[in-house]
Amino acid sequence: MLHTLKTSQFVKTDIETVWKFIRSPKNLATITPPKMGFEVINEKDDLDEMYAGQIIEYYVKPIFGIKMHWVTEITHVKVNEYFVDEQRFGPYAFWHHKHFLKEVEGGIEMTDIIHYKAPFWIFGKIANALFIKKQLKAIFDYRFNKINDLFQ
Repeated sequence: MLHTLKTSQFVKTDIETVWKFIRSPKNLATITPPKMGFEVINEKDDLDEMYAGQIIEYYVKPIFGIKMHWVTEITHVKVNEYFVDEQRFGPYAFWHHKHFLKEVEGGIEMTDIIHYKAPFWIFGKIANALFIKKQLKAIFDYRFNKINDLFQ
């Protein structure tokens, strides 16, 4: 069974300013809680601007401080509008993450929609109910606050 997390926030700035920040995978660690131990391990010169087909490798510590290897692919990019990343290897059985930007009065609306499935069949369902869902919400709450700090 797939689970969905959707977040939206209003940012008092223009699309170009936010896009300039989010287009670079180098900035992912800035908007990820430090306790996640998020570390991009790609060649650094391939991280200035995302593009469809780009493979991004990370280390992340999603549970109990255990370091895991995570690989995502940027599958779609439309400058100043959206991009999509999908897990190729990592902690989830399935991960599909859409990021949208939309101009609204006084700024922009940023929306993230994540479809995910925990691994390990019934144990994954239990883990999602006990902590995965809460942890994802906490990560995106952290992002919400960091984006506000950066652009408000």
